[in-house]
Amino acid sequence: MKVQNATVLITGANRGLGAEFARQALVRGARKVYAAARDPSTISLPGLVPVRLDVTDARQAAALAAELGDVDLVINNAGVANTGSVLDAEGLDSLRWMLETNVFGLLNVSRGFAPGLARQGGGAVVNVLSVASWVSNPVLANYGVTKAAAWSATNALRDALRAQGTQVLGVHVGLIDTDLTRGFDAPKLTPQAVVERVFAALEAGDSEVLVDELTRAVKRGLSAEPGIYTLAR
Repeated sequence: MKVQNATVLITGANRGLGAEFARQALVRGARKVYAAARDPSTISLPGLVPVRLDVTDARQAAALAAELGDVDLVINNAGVANTGSVLDAEGLDSLRWMLETNVFGLLNVSRGFAPGLARQGGGAVVNVLSVASWVSNPVLANYGVTKAAAWSATNALRDALRAQGTQVLGVHVGLIDTDLTRGFDAPKLTPQAVVERVFAALEAGDSEVLVDELTRAVKRGLSAEPGIYTLAR
């Protein structure tokens, strides 16, 4: 799908990767860019149409989809992260909190906008996933659980939306230099580089994009013996 002349909805568009998606969509000639955030007053980039959306609220997502019937590209970018193990004292509470946004939020938005995408001829859905979809890390173990579920949800959405001609693109990527990764002492990708790769994959008609070499190496390791996901890190 081409970004030029598309009408785009981006969740979590007020900062970080979401803001960069919005900026590059405008540069690539999108007809209109709806920038969604819980507080739309935090959207500051000129040329965007700020809209209020809490992705964890299914009714709000459905109502917004009914209002924005011209959207033909949905970018599920909104995400949250906590550090910690599944065995931490607050581990399950943390996991539930992240699942609400990273999995159910993605599904709420996709389900809400799917009928409108069909009316627009199919369009596309982009889901921002992670290398953590495929390999766990002790620091981000709970987060990895949610991203693995989001990957499976993305595959399910692709199957469910195939008949209506909707392209579903899953984005797997390592650490990106945003507020979400502040405090992590590790190599990070720039939001600009990530979005450039994602939009190139979208316009090529791809179903999956592995943005960086770390992610590509991890995917290769899934079929190794022993699998990369079984090794200590």
